[in-house]
Amino acid sequence: MNQPRRPGLETICVHHAEDREAQRGAAAPPLYQCSIFTYPDCESFVNRKAPGDGRYDYTRVANPTTALLESKVAELERGEACRAFASGMAAISAGILSCVKSGGHIITVETVYGPTRRFLSDYLPKFNIETTYIRGTDIEQFQAALRPNTQLIHLESPSSFFFEVQDMPAVVALAKSKGIAVSIDNSNASPMFQNPLDHGVDLVMHTASKYIGGHSDLVGGLVVASRERIEKLVSLEGELLGGIADPFASWLMLRGLRTLGVRMDRHYKSALTIARLLEMDSRVARVWYTGLDSHAQARLAKKQMRGHGCLVSFQLQNPTRERTFAVVEALKLFGIAVSWGGFESLAIPIETPDPATGKPTWIIRLSIGLETVEDLKADLYQALDV
Repeated sequence: MNQPRRPGLETICVHHAEDREAQRGAAAPPLYQCSIFTYPDCESFVNRKAPGDGRYDYTRVANPTTALLESKVAELERGEACRAFASGMAAISAGILSCVKSGGHIITVETVYGPTRRFLSDYLPKFNIETTYIRGTDIEQFQAALRPNTQLIHLESPSSFFFEVQDMPAVVALAKSKGIAVSIDNSNASPMFQNPLDHGVDLVMHTASKYIGGHSDLVGGLVVASRERIEKLVSLEGELLGGIADPFASWLMLRGLRTLGVRMDRHYKSALTIARLLEMDSRVARVWYTGLDSHAQARLAKKQMRGHGCLVSFQLQNPTRERTFAVVEALKLFGIAVSWGGFESLAIPIETPDPATGKPTWIIRLSIGLETVEDLKADLYQALDV
């Protein structure tokens, strides 16, 4: 018997879990901006159950607006359940904490997201949890870092700044043979371009402030996993640490999902155009973008990803602090700001260790927005001339 056809990702964003007739025909889902839900009588209150029996109790546990968001994102990531958080770091820290205990050990990549590294290096040691950082471009590096007390391998593929890719099936196979959990920050690729759960990863995390929100007007985070893992995470890290997504932030994330597909397509096309332009410019020494054929792991990236995001990094031929600052400050259409994945283009100068040499180097990271790409090209040309 033929399996029913799975809806496309864009269709899931718009239609999955929607019941418009139950909401008086509203095309956009309603906002349940409340902290508590009342009961019709004492018997109902005393016998109240966890969400799933048709009623809600307290927004720190669950909320109808947030539940709709969680259902859509779980379906997008091909997972069983999702938990929404107040920020990407709330999601990442809760997800990691759900996999480790005192005396444990974590393996992650050197170029992991900066606040995640701070959480691993500066916060978790108080619970006697250690972290080993590896480049992560070869499975042997993971094997060499294993310890008897390793409890989690945390991936970020593509990783921050240099966008290196980890071989998810190989890492998962190694981890499962040792009874180790695997988590991943999938913010860079988004669920539109990569689904790590398909490769056996246990938990997928997103900083929803980026692509999923898409409008630089919210802060949020998401974790997707099996129903068993999410139920445990909700009852412990979710409820007890209290990093919940506010209903209004959830409503804004739902709004962002409506256009996620078309925005990701535009980000990809424009970023690839800019990356190819920079690669041919004599004033630029190196360009990092997973969509380029010159990317050191282009074959693996194509195997694991359906497309590529908005982030492009490059190094000038004269990569001094002064020259790097001058180019960034000469840009007119690119704002200087943290984050990425919004409608607007951004550029920041960063001094960071080159993963190949370990030596500090100045690079420029671009977040390619939704402006006319010819205008962005012209802006970069004139800035490189300063």
